[in-house]
Amino acid sequence: MPGLTAYVGFFEICSPKTGEHVFVSAASDAVGQLVGQFAKLLGCHVVGSAGSREKFMYVTLEMAERVSNKQVILNNYVSGFPKESDMSMASNTIELKVPEDDSNAVLLKNLYLSCDPYMRPRMQKLEGSYVESFKPGSPISGYGVGKVLDSAHEGFKKGDLVWGFTGWEEYSLVTTPQSLFKIQHTDVPLSYYTGILGMPGMTAYAGFYEVCYPKAGEYVFVSAASGAVGQLVGQFAKLLGCYVVGSAGSKDKVDFLKNKFGFDDAFNYKEEEDLNAALKRYFPEGIDIYFENVGGKMLDAVLLNMRLRGRIAVCGMISQYNLDKPEGVCNVMNLIFKRIRMEGFLVSDYYHLYPKYLEMIIPYIKEGKVVYVEDTAEGLENAPAALVGLFSGQNFGKQVVAVSRE
Repeated sequence: MPGLTAYVGFFEICSPKTGEHVFVSAASDAVGQLVGQFAKLLGCHVVGSAGSREKFMYVTLEMAERVSNKQVILNNYVSGFPKESDMSMASNTIELKVPEDDSNAVLLKNLYLSCDPYMRPRMQKLEGSYVESFKPGSPISGYGVGKVLDSAHEGFKKGDLVWGFTGWEEYSLVTTPQSLFKIQHTDVPLSYYTGILGMPGMTAYAGFYEVCYPKAGEYVFVSAASGAVGQLVGQFAKLLGCYVVGSAGSKDKVDFLKNKFGFDDAFNYKEEEDLNAALKRYFPEGIDIYFENVGGKMLDAVLLNMRLRGRIAVCGMISQYNLDKPEGVCNVMNLIFKRIRMEGFLVSDYYHLYPKYLEMIIPYIKEGKVVYVEDTAEGLENAPAALVGLFSGQNFGKQVVAVSRE
């Protein structure tokens, strides 16, 4: 009888809707405890009254156990350019408590999610890759910023702010917390930890300083230069005293490179019929360092314009991610003739340098010597469009999804 009473009274008489505010009196009793939990499962905000501290603690624990959890799901593996319809929104419920049998997990409330080009290959079936494919029917994952709600790991406690690998959902149970970094500097925007103070920042730092070994006065070319990584590489090169040119996909982005980020020059690759000729125009004496984000025809043209003992840091090849058959590169003999060193790298190999990077970048940010531009999509429901937009150049700067701004 009490169970049916709770069901009929709540669902049939009250006709509740997700997000409503519910109050239950005598909430620890046979009927009240069920009404509260039914309301939580529906995604309502629930408050109950009880007659003692023990009952209050019991009601609080029971009613706070499960909440609705919106998620971005990959529907199936993707071929060609991704579409919003390749993903869908779903909702389940999650316990706001680390399971008792998991001695290592951390429960996060996700605040910001990072849209990154490397996520496109994960939308197809991969073999032999450094990163796993997304699983159709499950939430996609990536870098993000979150707040710890509960932790069984000794390195994290409730209330900590972290960045690292998480799910594209409102709440995530992270069972590999070694992928999380505790946020120490909170006097900068938290969203920066999806970009300049997170994976893209470390990527720019490692690729430029550790892979390319730059020297003052060298000639540096950055492709996809207005993106999350490229905008930083160009500024690092300028701070070192290099000559820097960047390529981007629109006039507005080219203007931004020169006027906001301080590049010496920039060009719109879409307006150049002959990339080789364009590079010769901007680098008449050749290129010492190329920070590679694009691949394909751009890489082929760069190889013709590299200087003796030039260095190429291969960060990404976004032009190839949506092709069923990648484009070939013809001018690789220049690697031999010009003794060029071309090296691919993974940022994860350099995370041990993160404290050193923070020592450099935090003062630069506070002194205004390095600026960072973000393009923010509001709400988890807009995450699929934000991710897809990366591959047609819709973003202006680092693409971020704000899930919750608390």
